[in-house]
Amino acid sequence: MFRSLQLLATAALLASGAAYAAEAGPALPDYPADQVASHTYVIHGPIGYPNAENQGFINNPAFVLTDGGVVVVDPGSSLQTGEMVLRQIRKVTQQPIIAILNTHVHGDHWLGNHAFRNADPQVPIYGHPQMIAAIDQGAGTMWVDNMERFTEGATRGTEVRAPNRAVKDGDEIQLGGTTFRFIHPGPAHTNNDLMIYLPQEEVLFLADNVCNRRIVRMDDGTFRGSVAAIDVALTLPAKVWIPGHGKTGDAQIAHAYRDYLDSLYKTVGQHYEEGLSDFEMKPLVATELERFATWPGFDDELGKHVSLALLEYEAASFE
Repeated sequence: MFRSLQLLATAALLASGAAYAAEAGPALPDYPADQVASHTYVIHGPIGYPNAENQGFINNPAFVLTDGGVVVVDPGSSLQTGEMVLRQIRKVTQQPIIAILNTHVHGDHWLGNHAFRNADPQVPIYGHPQMIAAIDQGAGTMWVDNMERFTEGATRGTEVRAPNRAVKDGDEIQLGGTTFRFIHPGPAHTNNDLMIYLPQEEVLFLADNVCNRRIVRMDDGTFRGSVAAIDVALTLPAKVWIPGHGKTGDAQIAHAYRDYLDSLYKTVGQHYEEGLSDFEMKPLVATELERFATWPGFDDELGKHVSLALLEYEAASFE
């Protein structure tokens, strides 16, 4: 009888695994991990929007080797992306994963938590309190659904694994003997962005507050807040600047992205004072910001950015 029960249990597990394999999307091909500092690696994702071709992988997952294990930053947009990140880590080290750090609520950055929780259900995940609150209120489920739709099912099988440890502006934690300092000057790209500074590595993770030659959505953000956040970042003695999207670089990438955000906001404000509508000012703004026209996302986002900046400028005029 006991042997029969064992066989039935094994069959059930195999059936469950087969069902999972049938439901899950395909594995994501490997992308290389680039060493950008003594102990820091970045897997630079493709530039673009999540789609079937890139299987939703568009951000810059990273990992830091410490004396006590590996700390992962923003493991990507899906279970499959997280599994790919874990494979790349294992090509570098067999150290345990001791923490996951999430920079903000947009799902292309953190849904890969699922893979790391599968590997270790107890691994702590850090995020801003407002990120945790947004996921509790349904943002995680929304992003899971959106990613599956954007990728035509390539991210199937991904489940929400939210941060379970809150960190805020000015907090510092020691992980494996390495200091991680969290910076949140206020609402910027979202209301829950965390930039992360590693003094020992002179590395700064910028999240989507700064992207390198890539313009991203500002639907949840503020132009003035983003400029203020970048100004805070520019006071830090970082040598390695890791953007949310685009290649790792130096402080120049922050200056360039600040220039885009600040120029757009001020140009929209100027045309608002002239009495123009967002529709009327869009071609004028495009001409005045022509130096950014080759950046991916410029044509797609400009109209929305003009409208959002106009609303923000109008609201600020009543402060």
